[in-house]
Amino acid sequence: MTEAPKKLYIRTYGCQMNVYDSERMAEAMGGVGYELTDAPEGADMILLNTCHIRERAAEKVYSELGRFKALKTANPELKIGVAGCVAQAEGAEIMARQPLVDLVVGPQAYHRLPELAARTRAGERALDTEFPSELKFDHLPARPRPRRGPTAFLTVQEGCDKFCAFCVVPYTRGAEVSRPVARVLAEAEALVGQGVREITLLGQNVNAYHGEDGGRALGLAGLIRRLAEIDGLDRIRFTTSHPRDMEDDLIAAHGDCAKLMPYLHLPVQSGSDRILKRMNRGHTAEDYIRLVERIRAARPDIVMSGDFIVGFPEETEADFQATMDLVAAVGYGQCYSFKYSARPGTPAAERPMVDAAAADDRLQRLQALLTRQQRSVQDAMVGREVGVLFEKPGRMPGQMVGKSDHLHAVHVQTDLPVGTLARVRITESGPNSLGGVLVD
Repeated sequence: MTEAPKKLYIRTYGCQMNVYDSERMAEAMGGVGYELTDAPEGADMILLNTCHIRERAAEKVYSELGRFKALKTANPELKIGVAGCVAQAEGAEIMARQPLVDLVVGPQAYHRLPELAARTRAGERALDTEFPSELKFDHLPARPRPRRGPTAFLTVQEGCDKFCAFCVVPYTRGAEVSRPVARVLAEAEALVGQGVREITLLGQNVNAYHGEDGGRALGLAGLIRRLAEIDGLDRIRFTTSHPRDMEDDLIAAHGDCAKLMPYLHLPVQSGSDRILKRMNRGHTAEDYIRLVERIRAARPDIVMSGDFIVGFPEETEADFQATMDLVAAVGYGQCYSFKYSARPGTPAAERPMVDAAAADDRLQRLQALLTRQQRSVQDAMVGREVGVLFEKPGRMPGQMVGKSDHLHAVHVQTDLPVGTLARVRITESGPNSLGGVLVD
């Protein structure tokens, strides 16, 4: 008789790359008899794929693990694992502090999950947070798991060599590495064969991508152009970019590659040159503003997105006002803003902290400005025609929801099926979405 599949539950935290990594972990475990389940109850293995970016990330992991104690008591054969960036940063500490945990695996070693799982079934506790010499992607199934929707993430680059003073990525994801062009194209073609029409290319510094195609060096712009040749792939996006790696050919691609969508996430973090230098960002506020101008010259309708850290160590009110000035100069359609929180082991963690009340006040003022800008950009869409890729039914009967070319959520009264790409005229702008009607 065939053994029944074991059940695998994965809870994913953080960035899109973690979403992608969770999918590939599921594929790796699928090869040794595991299938995904939507709930931890009844699972044979639970994996927490963690993120170290948010404040108190490790403590939140321990809190979540505590909730699984009853499941482990009821089923001593249940295996519990911690993966991702918290695992990489605090692997041995997790094993020592939480006896419920059977395995810990870093983000560069999850291709070894089947081996680690086998060791736990033999009664061991398994820890792997090494940076292996071989790329994990070369050891994973070439064909992705069947998709449930028309969009997909595809990791093409990992790691970071920039060493920003606030960031743990170089320590948890390692140095910058890029996947071979052929493997990226093969995975993209397989996704399109499963009905995917939009792919978002992922990387900690995705525009640092460097590959080789037939002996020819290829940056991210070249990779995008090769992907654009795939029949059935209608939309390409990429995130997250670093201003220092925004090269001329990538700027040009926004103007001459029709499949590259008019939306760009380009974090700046601060508008103060003094703070940018303390952050080790390697650019000035003026560099960033001039870069945005060049991008908009190539693609005038592009929507800009960014990241900001408020209350970075030693930030003064004048530094903060410089950030507000930069935001006013750029005009963002979407942004992510956070109050600084120290990451152990990073240079900024040793510096004097800004008063918490002052940091809170600055964050509220910044977010109010960003919200006004976001709403202004959305309101300006009313009356325009945009492409919308429908992804799921809406909350109202007979309604479908999808993303516009500019990544706005758009709801339309229609019975078109999921995966349809249609022209829509925008008729209304809400707090977080747009409404529209189909264009014949």
